[in-house]
Amino acid sequence: MLLVLSEEQRAHLGCLPSLGAAGAGELGRLALELLRHGGAPRAVETAARSLSVDAEALQRGLDGLSFLLAESSKLMISETDFQDSVHVLGFSDELNKLLLQLYLDNRKEIRGVLSELAPRLPSYHNLEWRLDVQLASRSLRQQIKPLVTLKLHLSEDGDQTAQVLQTDPSTLLHLIRQLEQALGEMKSNHCRRIVRNMK
Repeated sequence: MLLVLSEEQRAHLGCLPSLGAAGAGELGRLALELLRHGGAPRAVETAARSLSVDAEALQRGLDGLSFLLAESSKLMISETDFQDSVHVLGFSDELNKLLLQLYLDNRKEIRGVLSELAPRLPSYHNLEWRLDVQLASRSLRQQIKPLVTLKLHLSEDGDQTAQVLQTDPSTLLHLIRQLEQALGEMKSNHCRRIVRNMK
């Protein structure tokens, strides 16, 4: 699976050949630091001074390289697919090998960092439900008032929580239709592509 880069991302990576092998290696180190710990403007300014390039151009190159490494790691692109993806950029063989080595050496660590950044959401554990129907009251002898009570049990990091929801059947039917529609949309090619890229 090839990684497709937009024109903007290609433009950001365009500064790599002018930096040379040492400069590209330094930019790779900064990109890994950016992925691990977030942005460090001082480190970018220091690197820009040492490489005698504009700090803003270096920051754009850093963003492009970070994106390339993060997306490649997230999609678990193979060695040949990564080479083909980078080859399209028109870099020298030396720079392509440097980027490939940077990717191969750090892809597991980058995947670990990306998994830590992913939101932790509760997952379904169990569902209890009850249907209550009020048939009459003191003021109304013939009254039918149904009420559905749901108790949703969720698990999050080994802890279990319960949410109690109460609704009438018409609202519950509307909710069911909306969820079925969402499940139907998940079968579309567009959603499948998004889900595949998220893994």
